Amino acid sequence: MTPTTVVAIARQAMEITLLISAPLFIAALATGLIVSIFQAATQINEATLSFVPKLLVIFLTLLIAGPWMITIMTDYMRRLFESIPGLIG
Repeated sequence: MTPTTVVAIARQAMEITLLISAPLFIAALATGLIVSIFQAATQINEATLSFVPKLLVIFLTLLIAGPWMITIMTDYMRRLFESIPGLIG
């Protein structure tokens, strides 16, 4: 196993991690922005007002994007496990 192979595997793992986490981060960011604009317009400064909608939106995003996320993860793990004999030898 060469250092180049290790770097390639680590790079792929980071790409998969970013790809899988992107929908949840984008949903949380958009929800936080909308709630912040609402709080600024109404002058309501309640901490739970930003937490609860983000939690609900992340849960819904996970329900919608969850099967896709699991497919991406299992495909990566399958490719990684199938390449073990070639990496060892």
